[in-house]
Amino acid sequence: MGSLSIWHWIVVIAVVLLLFGRGKISDLMGDVAQGIKAFKKGMQDDDKTAEKPAEPVKSIDHNAAPSTARSDVGSKAV
Repeated sequence: MGSLSIWHWIVVIAVVLLLFGRGKISDLMGDVAQGIKAFKKGMQDDDKTAEKPAEPVKSIDHNAAPSTARSDVGSKAV
C-alpha cells in the first residue's frame, strides 16, 4: 500500500467541500489564523514581562508581636 494517488486526493477534497461548504472552510481558516496571531502576541508579551525585574514579595510575619498603640480602638464616645 503506497501513498494515495492524485485522484484519491481530488475525491477527498471534493467530499470535504460538499460536506462543509466553501464558506465554513474559509471561516475555519480565518479562525485558525486569528488563533496563531493571538498565540504569537501572547508569546511576545511573555518575553516583555520576563525582561522586567520582579517586585519583592510582600509577606506577613505571623510571629511578630501585634501592635498595641491603636488610637481608634476603644476611644469612641457615646
